[in-house]
Amino acid sequence: MAEQIDDYFTAMLLARGDAHSGPGRDEEPRHRDDGAPLVAGSAITVAQALDIFDSQLGSRHLDLAARALRADQLGYYTIGSSGHEGNAAVAAALRGTDPALLHYRSGAFFLQRALQCGGSDPLRDVLLGMVAASEEPISGGRHKVFGRHDMHVIPQTSTIASHLPRAFGIAFMLGRAHKFTETCPWPADAVVVTSLGDASVNHSTALGAINAAVNAVYRGIDTPLLIVCEDNGIGISTKTPEGWVATTYGNRPGLAYFSADGSDLVDTCTVAEAAATWVREQRKPAFLHLRTVRLMGHAGTDYELSYRTPRDITDDYARDPVTATAALLVDRGHRTVGEVIALYEDKRAQVMALAGAAALVPQLDSSEAVARPLVAGMRAAQRVSRCVDIVPQRGNTLAQAINSALDQIMHEYRQAVLFGEDVGRKGGVYGVTRGLHKKFGAARVFDTILDEQTILGLALGAGLQGMLPIPEIQYLAYVHNALDQIRGEGATLQFFSNGQYRNPGIVRIAGYGYQKGFGGHFHNDNSVAALLDIPGLVVASPSHPDDAGAMLRACARSGVEAGALSLYLEPIALYHTRDLYEDGDGAWLSRADQAVDPTIGTARTHGDGSDLALVTFGNGVRMSLRVARRLQERHGVAARVVDLRWLAPLPVADLMREATATGRALVVDETRRSGGVAEHVIATMIDNGYDGKLARVASADSFIPLGDAALHVLLSEDEIESAALTLVSE
Repeated sequence: MAEQIDDYFTAMLLARGDAHSGPGRDEEPRHRDDGAPLVAGSAITVAQALDIFDSQLGSRHLDLAARALRADQLGYYTIGSSGHEGNAAVAAALRGTDPALLHYRSGAFFLQRALQCGGSDPLRDVLLGMVAASEEPISGGRHKVFGRHDMHVIPQTSTIASHLPRAFGIAFMLGRAHKFTETCPWPADAVVVTSLGDASVNHSTALGAINAAVNAVYRGIDTPLLIVCEDNGIGISTKTPEGWVATTYGNRPGLAYFSADGSDLVDTCTVAEAAATWVREQRKPAFLHLRTVRLMGHAGTDYELSYRTPRDITDDYARDPVTATAALLVDRGHRTVGEVIALYEDKRAQVMALAGAAALVPQLDSSEAVARPLVAGMRAAQRVSRCVDIVPQRGNTLAQAINSALDQIMHEYRQAVLFGEDVGRKGGVYGVTRGLHKKFGAARVFDTILDEQTILGLALGAGLQGMLPIPEIQYLAYVHNALDQIRGEGATLQFFSNGQYRNPGIVRIAGYGYQKGFGGHFHNDNSVAALLDIPGLVVASPSHPDDAGAMLRACARSGVEAGALSLYLEPIALYHTRDLYEDGDGAWLSRADQAVDPTIGTARTHGDGSDLALVTFGNGVRMSLRVARRLQERHGVAARVVDLRWLAPLPVADLMREATATGRALVVDETRRSGGVAEHVIATMIDNGYDGKLARVASADSFIPLGDAALHVLLSEDEIESAALTLVSE
């Protein structure tokens, strides 16, 4: 079906030609000097305007092609950039080496960036994404995204502000990257540009990222971030109040504000150049308010007439930036109406020919092909983790073992940075990072603002620049405040860039229960289910000091050499534990004779009891070892304790070997019964053919209350013992 805006372009130009000089189509232009200013007094030349116009035309015809492909059941993505084509001028004001994280309506920006960088066919790239073709150069057919590694456009999927913390992180970490690495892909004077819509500026993620940028500047930290709000006045069907964006961001201290009419090429070029120059020279954030218009609805499936009148829709055509640029070229005498229409139709023919060819390119043809970046990344992480050199230390608690490992990592990897709330001079809430700030300095060990989205965004930005970020999330419950930074941004980048981009890092998270009733559910959180269903993540769960350092260093090496993103779950209740069976026995301290295998996805077995395998992790390891001793002494039951250590990937081979050796396996799970780790473990065992006896014990389906009431919902040693006796008696 023909789009009205398509017909409007030609009709308006022909009408302009009639008004100027009769037929208009064949009149010779009055000026043929493409090196001359587009308009008197402007810095933009005719040649530059024609380049930008070409990007605008390409973006418009990509939108039209997307709808044609969808109508023919050949395409899968129809969210377009029509009405936002003024953003091509923003790209023209920046350099090809400025990292860009783009809104899904920044199509003309992408095409203009390709013109700056050369070496690609951006029209074909975008079309291949629309048809989910496996040859698409950034995601390999996994999603339609604006991204190319060689153009420094970092792919974003659902860009409802979730990319802003990463953009802030890149800007904040840029100076550190040049100081501590030799692999930063962007120049020291780069500007980080990110774009979003007017509806998204209300999202808490956007507000947090912008606040973090302003806070950084307030503290005197360079943060060269250009935030481009492409304001079309409507979020799907919900109008943005008139003047809201300007009122909210036009007078914010610490944030320079620039505003341009996105339909006016000269105004947009002038203002965008001023904004980019200001950020580049001042190294401070700026907000570019680009007033745009949305044409052809939110997407091809959006029936705009259900919430807008026909008059409202057609009135917007007068603000079409493509028509406005065409009119400018004609009115100023640089091109005839016929020449401009020919450019428009030639671009249509070019795009449609490419679209027809793209529709014939094969798509991903198997689950293995789809998951290849995830599988390859995990295998690489496991492979390199085997090579970690471990020097056993004697007499360390869990907290001391982690501290020692962090010290070693910071010495071994100059690009490692450690940050989070209270990790600096205080040394962490539980003293785990004590002494590191003094030893390595404030540039490498530093405190952040209290915002988990910002902490994780800093990590995601640092990792892209060749650094090894080690952010701390103070409590497990707090990570849920910002889980999408891990799920939607961190874990997906290798997948949606087909392995071209990586998110190396270790997210340290203090968690689990058993703190003797302290703190309630926000400080005693035993819910990890949301972390375990995220593909591509390494989830480490050390319990004993012997394992903690080795596992942390394995995560570091897998981050540096394989780009792995690891979550490192630290049991708070075991941080300073020294004893295992009796007070003063020191049996929970590290032993110099216990060099453990650090390989990701391997378990550690304690004992060789043949009657039962207690399969567990975290606090459950110490509890199960105590229960195993009671089982032996009171009932003559010989149990071995299998410490999973890695919750993702699970140590399947070790798990099956130990469970099969006894023929009885009890999964001891301190997380909740519904959606807990035990469900994950048991399903894996059954899938891998385990046919022995199998049971589980877990904590109750409840939040953890304050005080002694916590003991009623957390798994107890008595429950473990009772379940074990029941299993061996069957």
